[in-house]
Amino acid sequence: MSLSGKQKRFLRAEAHALEPVVMVGKEGLTDTLVSAVQAALLRHELIKVRVHESSPVERAEVAEQLPELTKSELAGQVGRVLILYKRHPHEPRINLPKDKA
Repeated sequence: MSLSGKQKRFLRAEAHALEPVVMVGKEGLTDTLVSAVQAALLRHELIKVRVHESSPVERAEVAEQLPELTKSELAGQVGRVLILYKRHPHEPRINLPKDKA
């Protein structure tokens, strides 16, 4: 699934009031971190992930790899904060706007 520009704008607006729920720290992108992100996405659908300065992985690299590892979509990035979205498989809570055909 690929998000359109309109859908990304919508998700960024929805995420504005959210606090980061997962932090990428000095350990970098570990299996435990990926599992935590997957669990948070399953629970919330839309989350923020903060990349700390102590992370050995650059934020651009995290923005590229984390969505692939979690099979989610990058809705946006503001500084060291990533906004990730993954539709809940059974009970989606967020209704994305449709693009005009």
